[in-house]
Order: sequence, then C-alpha cells, then structure tokens
Amino acid sequence: METAELLKNVRKIEIKSRKLSKNIFAGEYHSAFKGKGMAFSEVREYQFGDDIRNIDWNVTARFNHPYVKIFEEERELTVMLLVDMSASRVFGTQHYPKQSLIAEISAVLAFSAIQNNDKIGAIIFSDKIEKFISPQKGRQQTLRIIRELLTFTPSNSTTNISEALRFLTNSIKKRCTAFVISDFIDYNENNEVNFYDSLKLANRKHDIVALQITDIRETQLVPVGLIKLKDAETGKEVWVDSSDPEIRKAYNNWWTLYQDNLNNVFSRCGVDRAQFYTGKDFVRPLINLFEKR
Repeated sequence: METAELLKNVRKIEIKSRKLSKNIFAGEYHSAFKGKGMAFSEVREYQFGDDIRNIDWNVTARFNHPYVKIFEEERELTVMLLVDMSASRVFGTQHYPKQSLIAEISAVLAFSAIQNNDKIGAIIFSDKIEKFISPQKGRQQTLRIIRELLTFTPSNSTTNISEALRFLTNSIKKRCTAFVISDFIDYNENNEVNFYDSLKLANRKHDIVALQITDIRETQLVPVGLIKLKDAETGKEVWVDSSDPEIRKAYNNWWTLYQDNLNNVFSRCGVDRAQFYTGKDFVRPLINLFEKR
C-alpha cells in the first residue's frame, strides 16, 4: 500500500471511529467496562447482603467472625486487542474483506479506550505472536495500531488462538479487558475448538471478550455448480459440487455444529461473545454487547 493511500485510509477510519466512539459508544463503553478492573482496598466485618464470594477466609478464621474483602474500582483500565491476522482474514464476498471490518472495530474500541483515559495495546497473531504493541495512552498509539492492522504482513498463515491467549496471560500482569478479534476457525479433527483450556485460564486473570468476524458465504454453500474451494491458511484445494443438496446440507450441519461448540466454550468459560458480518453494520452488535454487560 502506497504511503498516500495508507494515510488516506487511516484518516478515513479515524474520522469514522472517533465519531462513533464519541457520540455512540462513550457511555456504553464506560458502563460496560468500568469496575472490571478492581483493586483490593481493605477488609471489614461481613454485613447482610455482602457477596459471600468476597469473604476473606484467613481473616475470618483468625477472628472467628466473617470478614469480607473490599475492592475499589481502578480508575484506569488496560485494554488489549488480540487480533487474528491469519490468512483467512482476507476472505470477503461483500466487497468488504474481514480484515477491513477487523480494522474498523479495533479502531472504535481503541478510540473509546483513550477517550476513557485507558491504555490500549495489541497482540497481532497467526499461529504465533507476530507483533506485540505494549499498552499506552493517546491518539498516536491508536493510529499506530490502525496502521499496523492495515499494512502488517504476517509471516505465518495458520491460526493458533491458544498461543495468543497464553502470551496475554504471561505478558500482561495487571488485569485487563482483552478483545479477541477473530473468525475463531481453530478446531481439531473432531470439530472441537483448540483453545478451551487457554481461554478458561486467561479469563480467570483478565476480562476476555470474543468478537467473531464472519462472512455470510462461510455459513452456507450456494448452489452454483462445480466449484473449487481453497483453504487460505493451508493452501489445500478441493472441488465441490455445490448443486448437490446433500453436500450443502453436510456443510450447513458442520457450520451449525461448530457454532454450537463455540457458544458452549464461551459460555463455560464465562466469556461474552458478539458476532459481526462483513458488509453489514457493526454498530448495533457492538452496542448490544455493551448493553448486555
């Protein structure tokens, strides 16, 4: 991408994202994520209505009377974007590849964070950590992340979400809110997701939010006859007769089953999830996510 074109694209995304984050998402973002980062303040005697999960059992045992831990909201949050840059990101049939949608959603989240005086950072990954941008404040930090998402060329093409989650857990010591932005196509031969254990562990330490990026043509086969399909990540090609109703049914069943598996994993790990489609407005799903929290 030429420098002039890059600057134009960055500026276009900045204007749109700043407007959305200021006029639409400002209140929702603060309400959704305030208080997610909590710092220990003190202990006091248990009072009726206190959450029993906050009981300090060591102090309770010492004084033979229930005491609870008191936490105070941290004024500043750290927001991390875990961005999937595997080869499947370039797919898009709505004149809008998944990569473009990823960049815009990332920009809105980043500008919302800095307007809330939070730090923003990014982990760009494929099947390895491609680039780590340590969390900082400010507009220049956000613009740097946008530029990287528009121009970065990963060295690997496949996906390993577990690797990104493990890196987050090990590198970010303070509790943060982490948005994993991916199509989440990362499964084994049994159609089971590969990242359950690492997601569960990461969400114990941090507040993980899953943002799934999907193209409508990934959800079903269209009957257009004999076509050649290529896996962008592995390079494997296969001819498919999309006019065969049994083949279309088998594909639809696979997609439905995998989405059910994803939903089950996110639910068991206590992770909020939102799904976005290329070519469609992402504002409403993002607002719904914020309101749900």
